[in-house]
Amino acid sequence: MPRLITPNCTRCLLSRHPVSLSPHTLSRRIHNVSGRSIWSSTTALSFPKPRNIIPALPSSPPPRQRGAHTIDSPSSPTAAEPYSPPSSGILSRLPQSWVPYGELIRIDKPTGTYYLFFPCLFSTLMAAPLAAPAASPLSVLGTGVLFFAGALVMRGAGCSINDLWDRNLDPHVSRTRHRPLARGAITPFNALAYTGVQLLAGLGILLQFPLPCLFYGVPSLLFVASYPLAKRVTYYPQFVLGLTFSWGAVMGFPALGVDLLSNSSALSAAALLYASNVSWTVLYDMIYAHMDIKDDAKAGIKSIALKHDAETKKVLTGLAVVQIGLLGAAGMAAGAGPAFFIGSCGGAALTLGWMIRRVNLKSVKDCWWWFVNGCWITGGTISAGLAVDYLLRYTQNDDAEGQKGNTV
Repeated sequence: MPRLITPNCTRCLLSRHPVSLSPHTLSRRIHNVSGRSIWSSTTALSFPKPRNIIPALPSSPPPRQRGAHTIDSPSSPTAAEPYSPPSSGILSRLPQSWVPYGELIRIDKPTGTYYLFFPCLFSTLMAAPLAAPAASPLSVLGTGVLFFAGALVMRGAGCSINDLWDRNLDPHVSRTRHRPLARGAITPFNALAYTGVQLLAGLGILLQFPLPCLFYGVPSLLFVASYPLAKRVTYYPQFVLGLTFSWGAVMGFPALGVDLLSNSSALSAAALLYASNVSWTVLYDMIYAHMDIKDDAKAGIKSIALKHDAETKKVLTGLAVVQIGLLGAAGMAAGAGPAFFIGSCGGAALTLGWMIRRVNLKSVKDCWWWFVNGCWITGGTISAGLAVDYLLRYTQNDDAEGQKGNTV
């Protein structure tokens, strides 16, 4: 028979009055462990009131159980990851005091600059054959460099303006809570002063173009300032962003000396190209908006992704059809040749169709990949078609002028 072994003076926990039992006394009071006679009458089993229970040993508190919260729950207690200074890339090479200003203009995320630059490049290449005489490749290259510098500066200014407006909303969105204004690394006054410096730099670049560009360029600032407000009042702020980012689709024409007011073909081409780029902007920013769709809903920020979440791919397909149709119409107005329609329009149809089919809108990582790489895939394809068309037409013009000179 197994024997119960207890240390001397073990305290009885179930007796009404606490007593100490030696091993000898305890063994006498247990007659049979088989169940016939368990306790003698002197130690009958009783259930004392909770106040008389004396713990044998100090008990440690039980481990805390994790609450049943989900990531979608507004009351989820999950803490945000703390901000950590950049350890790689261009921001890590800046002096520490400059890092917040570099973050403010997204200098480490240049995709926005490329999206702002591509419409400028499209219009420059489309306008080059319409100039009288046709713009030389060196002139086109120099104009493109100026446009890229302007896109870099003005995109930074646009980000600064956006963050000034959103400094009270950004802390509630996981992707933006570590932006310098949201985390308090820059004061609003300093950000405003920095924005003013960027706008002056942008004006300096704009003055390097022919004077008409100044009158065409300044009105775009209205759209730059109004985009952050659109997110608060409409589910289609991407349309306002499209009006802003596509402005360069007009600027290439006056930059190369093409007078839009006196040249109806150029005016039609510029207007159609601008509308095509607006559609492209709404398309790629709708994919971008899916990265923040849950946080936007909680913070009250409106977007086309929230409005059309269930039919996003159908909307993207419609936007692609509109973009390509308007791009083709712009080429017809500008007198473009087969290289443009096959390379730019056909290439855009293939790349956009591939992107829309493959992108996983439920994956933040996948949306970001297509937003970044789709810029170069589609923008580069359209640019390549326009560049080939321009070079072919420029060569033909040179040959025609040479034959005309020989005839004379």
